[in-house]
Amino acid sequence: MVWEQSVPSPNFSTSFANRIFSDVAGDITIVVDGESFLLHKFPLVARSGKIRKLVADTKNASLSKLELPNFPGGPEAFELAAKFCYGLNFEITTTNVAPLRCAAEYLEMTEDCREENLVERTQTYLTQVVCQSLDKSVEVLSACESLLPLADEIGIPDTCISAIARNACREQLVSGLSRLDCNSGSLELRDRCLEWWVEDLSVLGIEFYHRVISAMGQSGVRTDSIVASLMHYAQTSLKGIGKPQIWNPARANPSIGENGQKAIVESLVTLFPTEKSSSIPLNFLFGMTRVAIMVDATLACRLELERRIAYRLEMALLDDLLIPSLQTGYSLFDVDTIHRILVHFLQRIEEEEENEECGYESEGMGSPSHGSLLKVGRLVDAYLAEIAPDPYLSLPKFIAMIEVLPDYARVIDDGLYRAIDIYLKVSFLVITPYSSAIPLRSSITYFASI
Repeated sequence: MVWEQSVPSPNFSTSFANRIFSDVAGDITIVVDGESFLLHKFPLVARSGKIRKLVADTKNASLSKLELPNFPGGPEAFELAAKFCYGLNFEITTTNVAPLRCAAEYLEMTEDCREENLVERTQTYLTQVVCQSLDKSVEVLSACESLLPLADEIGIPDTCISAIARNACREQLVSGLSRLDCNSGSLELRDRCLEWWVEDLSVLGIEFYHRVISAMGQSGVRTDSIVASLMHYAQTSLKGIGKPQIWNPARANPSIGENGQKAIVESLVTLFPTEKSSSIPLNFLFGMTRVAIMVDATLACRLELERRIAYRLEMALLDDLLIPSLQTGYSLFDVDTIHRILVHFLQRIEEEEENEECGYESEGMGSPSHGSLLKVGRLVDAYLAEIAPDPYLSLPKFIAMIEVLPDYARVIDDGLYRAIDIYLKVSFLVITPYSSAIPLRSSITYFASI
């Protein structure tokens, strides 16, 4: 059966239906979202259980007007449903099948009224055409976003989501590219592994996207493909966020758009693969942390990002750590976030060392050697030197950053002394409410004791 062809009703010839629809005066007016349709009762009552009931229940035998409030798909969907009742030709396509299926449900155009009615026609199209294609399933699923909650009640999104996950797995198998091929091959080969459905999913709203990725994970879609999709979705939906606010602590209240972006950030973080060794790039995690701060994401969301960063902190760059602060009257950099990341890093070191003592191998990158601590120690010293010129950086925060790492994280203290020297020079030269004489004497006393 070729579904993209027209689907006339079997009870009316096309020419007869066209003539009735256009030439003969109607006997009932249907109002949908303010738009009126002058139609005939007989073809509508023959196929729509809802209209049949409305006509039968009225006490006015000469009823000439019906209003259909909250009609799914609006006047366009009703017009197609009316054409089906009249037997007029039109095409069922991926563009109109979702609103048409919802319209058929609303109008109760079931087999109880007439065989091969619109509910069955549209449902068959979904099963035989849409569900066989990943692209078509995504297109129909996207159309359902304006048809909620009815679309969910009749199961269109669930049908499309299952089809997307199933087809994603199928295409991975058909491609003949094994996990080993994708992980160990060239960059070009990895791109071929990851690009085939990543961009398609970016058109979905976050609620449907979340359901799709969850279904993909349960059906066995490769983790690296899911990570690639998450990154692309974040880059597409969060593009340009917070640019006017960076380095400007005087933020206005979050707008509706920012609240929507907050939901996106929090939802994406919950979709991250559970494996600690997952291949989420470190710079992407830092970028998501910056965005999470800007949109005021929940503490749980931010802590999850910070823990994941801490797992591979020795691979971070200095620029990654330079997260701007958005709080009024505080340091230019978000020192608190970096401090928490360092605490998580030390907890990870401690846990993995305990596993070593018990004879267990660590997950992911293996046992953290002293070299990992030394790398982080050098990174922190460079970070301290970078934030030291900030006149708004309080002494307690600066000291906390110095003391968070153990002594054996540094072989030499040259980097630390350099940062302290910069901090003291700025404290002497810049007089602010945050660098008065008393904290200055305290800082000299403390640093002299190091």
